[in-house]
Amino acid sequence: MLIFCKTRIIVIVVGLAALSACGTTYQVTELSEAYRAEAKAIFAQERNPQTATTGKRLSPKQAFHQFNRVVRRVEPVAENFCRQNSQDRKAFDCDVLIRVDTKAEERNAFQTYNKEGKPLIVFTLPMIADARNEDELAFVMGHEVGHHLAQHIEKQQQQAFAGALILGALAAAESSPYVDSSINQRNIENAVNLGMKVGNKAFSQTYELESDVIGTYIAKTAGYDPVKGAKYFARPESPKTADGQLSFWGTHPPNEKRIAVVLATVDKMENSGSKTLDRVERKKPTSPD
Repeated sequence: MLIFCKTRIIVIVVGLAALSACGTTYQVTELSEAYRAEAKAIFAQERNPQTATTGKRLSPKQAFHQFNRVVRRVEPVAENFCRQNSQDRKAFDCDVLIRVDTKAEERNAFQTYNKEGKPLIVFTLPMIADARNEDELAFVMGHEVGHHLAQHIEKQQQQAFAGALILGALAAAESSPYVDSSINQRNIENAVNLGMKVGNKAFSQTYELESDVIGTYIAKTAGYDPVKGAKYFARPESPKTADGQLSFWGTHPPNEKRIAVVLATVDKMENSGSKTLDRVERKKPTSPD
């Protein structure tokens, strides 16, 4: 029993270490009360239909032209920024492809990988048509590139594995020889599934803020206004689509802190002149004796 308990402790420690390693790669800009207050005012303005920023609705042809203009300016900046901030990673792919999904009916933009493993940023047609200005497109584009640069998909997979490992190990340790084995197995499977869900949600807010920082750098370097662009996230939209799936605002939850981070990052860029990100310093985890 002593050996088993020690093994269980090691498994849990390893799982927790894996979760802690999935934190942000780059520093999220520190916020003063002034930034928070300004962001609160901007956020309230965008949530109020009477004071929200308005934009002329473009025709599909005009929307495509606007989108293509933004891609031509943002894509080379984003790829160069990615290379500058990933020099410590061997063969990291910064050749980001930006594509349009012409079939999807919902407004959405997301980062993924194609069949060859190339980083891919996808915008749906409704998302392109919904943009009120080029700044919004540029910021969302930079934000999605940020998910790739910060390796959020890979980290979420690690988190899911670590969460499953932790709760699965705990459930296995609590299995009783006096309970039917099928019940013990079902309890372990339920714990593993719950652990995966918990792991997937870990750091989700900080990942969004980290991508907002990166999106700010990219959009501003490309000549756009990140604060104006970030207002897209502050819209009073439903987190669910008509079919019950998470909408763009469900996967990118709107809150005042997002706007504050953009405001603070813009000032940091202007005051320091730096175009490289500050990395998070990590201590190496210690293993149990």
